[in-house]
Amino acid sequence: MLDSCDLIAFVPTVDLVRARSFYADRLGLNMTEESEYACVFEVNGTMLRVTLVGTAPAAGYTILGWRVPDIAAAVTELRARGVAFERFESMTQDESGIWTTPDNSRVAWFKDPDGNTLSVTQFAG
Repeated sequence: MLDSCDLIAFVPTVDLVRARSFYADRLGLNMTEESEYACVFEVNGTMLRVTLVGTAPAAGYTILGWRVPDIAAAVTELRARGVAFERFESMTQDESGIWTTPDNSRVAWFKDPDGNTLSVTQFAG
């Protein structure tokens, strides 16, 4: 049943104003609704609800990511918007912070203002 229903993604934030600015201005997402509880964005047909919570401990893993056709262009554009990319000592990343996986997919990570890890990925093939 759920495979034919629309998916909704959720991201927690402790500061809705700060999160709205990041997701709308830095990432360029289209905000469709705002309340005292959440900012709602439409992302290529998927609803993303950035939801106000009391505490939001950052997960030690990626919680949200985008498949991009050209990761170098995506990283360049996001950097121009003020997004900083993460570096990990255990991974060999290029000068832009992009890691190439064993199957030749390419991934780069960044954090939102709450410390949530987000990513962009260009899949191989």
